[in-house]
Amino acid sequence: MILHKGETLFRQGDSGPLYHVKSGLLKIVRLHEDGSTFLVNVIIPGETIPHHSLISPKPYHGTAVALVSCEIEPISASAWYAELERDPVKCREIALQLQDKLRMMQQRIDQLTEVTPAEKLRKLQKWFHSFIGPSSLTEVLTQEEIGQLIGLRRETVNRLLRAQPPAE
Repeated sequence: MILHKGETLFRQGDSGPLYHVKSGLLKIVRLHEDGSTFLVNVIIPGETIPHHSLISPKPYHGTAVALVSCEIEPISASAWYAELERDPVKCREIALQLQDKLRMMQQRIDQLTEVTPAEKLRKLQKWFHSFIGPSSLTEVLTQEEIGQLIGLRRETVNRLLRAQPPAE
């Protein structure tokens, strides 16, 4: 299935299939009781989501929205869990995928604690560039979302973006 930029794959609290991201990027946002949203994760090609349901079913923890056009393969939850029961190799594959995601999250935490605000933004831009090509980070995320990913206020992100030299 093809999901276009801005389209929703699933909504927080719903239940349904798992999905394998063949191409594109998704953001996972949490909706709070006061109506505010918070960007909690970015999903890259090769991932199967939702992560928290890879071993046992649970309602979706957040809402998945396409940041760019995506090719998504739906996976029947009942077929997925039945295969886990039959094939221990599949369990190892899931463990390795979760390990990779944990390492990515650890890198994000390191970036939040070890560098200046300008360097945090530069590292995020570099990471995103490998997925979005010539597009800029601000074409796929708002300044608020950028700030949520790197632990900065939107105003600080705005100031840092304005201070950067123009792209060539």
